[in-house]
Amino acid sequence: MKRIWNVLLLVFMMVATASGEALLKHVDVFVSGRDGYTGYRIPAIETTPDGSILAFAEARKHNMSDPGGKGQEIDLVLKRSTDGGITWSAMKVIEHSGEYWSSANPATVVDRQNGRVWVFYLRCKPERSTDKARPGTDDVANLARYSDDNGVNWSEPVDQTKVARDMADAQWRISVPGPGGAIQDRKGRLIVPMWRFAPWGTFAMFSEDHGRTWQRGTQMPGNEVGDEDQLVELSDGQILFDIRQHKGPHRWMTVSSDGGCTWSVPRAGQPVTPVCCAIERYTLKSAGDDRDRILWTGPLGPGRNKLVVRTSYDEGQTFTNERLISGEPAAYSDLTILKNKSAGVLWERGNYRFITFTCLNREFLEPAR
Repeated sequence: MKRIWNVLLLVFMMVATASGEALLKHVDVFVSGRDGYTGYRIPAIETTPDGSILAFAEARKHNMSDPGGKGQEIDLVLKRSTDGGITWSAMKVIEHSGEYWSSANPATVVDRQNGRVWVFYLRCKPERSTDKARPGTDDVANLARYSDDNGVNWSEPVDQTKVARDMADAQWRISVPGPGGAIQDRKGRLIVPMWRFAPWGTFAMFSEDHGRTWQRGTQMPGNEVGDEDQLVELSDGQILFDIRQHKGPHRWMTVSSDGGCTWSVPRAGQPVTPVCCAIERYTLKSAGDDRDRILWTGPLGPGRNKLVVRTSYDEGQTFTNERLISGEPAAYSDLTILKNKSAGVLWERGNYRFITFTCLNREFLEPAR
């Protein structure tokens, strides 16, 4: 019997290899219909200073509509893993704003100097959304919370609305973080990727004093081209913006040489359907690694199907070495680097039925040839 099982396992491995899918372990962190919610969307993931992994999501109570949808109610929720993503804690509600309110769109960052973990998000009044929020009001608030114990406990919300948005602008309805993709650069500046409406535009919000005060940078030239976005620091200290396109076959990229204050004219990014994708620094030669690497995850397509990871060895100019994470339906994703130097991806799987965690080690990302 043991010999039969060994033969079957070998055959399975050969089939998986032949089909291009690696033998990865996918762990479902949030599952639709559980814990009192219709479903979960918008994953964000962070590794804390002690190595714990934090998985954030929107818990959508009554239906799967976005924040501000009629009859919708969304809570910001969290699960923790202390064993590298193998098992996860019971779900914790970070914020429940009220009946038919929405707490949504998480983006996270760790302050390496003091170990503080930040999560940035929105609080939307009932039926107030991207296009229905009223300029100059608190229909949609920009909030942040922080944890000084690796995500176990969280502060009360810090209101950042008047920094994130020009309240005197008669068109500016909403400013939205990420989701995902906030960073701390080598100088210690905390930088949060943001987008706005109306009109559409992308910019960054940043702090040089560990979150005590915040500033808003200028918008990327060529507004109207995109919205959901993430950041990564390049080896020369510049900041790279990776932006979801409104139309067309590819994303947009733009670079800041002043820590997110101003941005270059955007250039074409990765070919992908319009969707939220993840970008993350993986290795850095100046920090002692063998070479510079940036990882990117998104669906290969067509549409929101087949999650892949690509690697850039030239600081975001090109992405190669494509690896298939899953051949299933796949939408939003976010990346983090784990304590063991593997990459962890948290992604929407199976037509939004699951938010799933998958660990990608160096052997998977760069298999021996």
